[in-house]
Amino acid sequence: MKNFFVIICATLLIAGCGNDYKHLTHEDAQRIIKSNPDAIILDVRTPEEYDKKHIANAVLVPVEDLIKGDFSKLPDKNAPILIYCWTGRRAEDSAKILIENGYTNVYEFGGLIDWEGSVSGKDLR
Repeated sequence: MKNFFVIICATLLIAGCGNDYKHLTHEDAQRIIKSNPDAIILDVRTPEEYDKKHIANAVLVPVEDLIKGDFSKLPDKNAPILIYCWTGRRAEDSAKILIENGYTNVYEFGGLIDWEGSVSGKDLR
């Protein structure tokens, strides 16, 4: 837990002040995931993409659902949320949507295409 707060503090210092999401490297995201089991790993791709391959324990909320205002799977606006998609574009869009809707600990770490951590799903090639 201590490492999680060190990473978050360092990230905040690098990112500066303001009510915005923070970008993390994959390495930082992996450290946060390991050190904070309560962090939400958010996959914003389609259900089909998620079924093929996703980060273990990721919650699926497609960006289209966020655009429509469906935040039902994300009830705690203060929980740390780490967002990814396939290449990073939808993750950035989703992070902006969450911030605009009052979420406070939003972190975007790009795409699964470059992820070197563990994954689950049907297509593990």
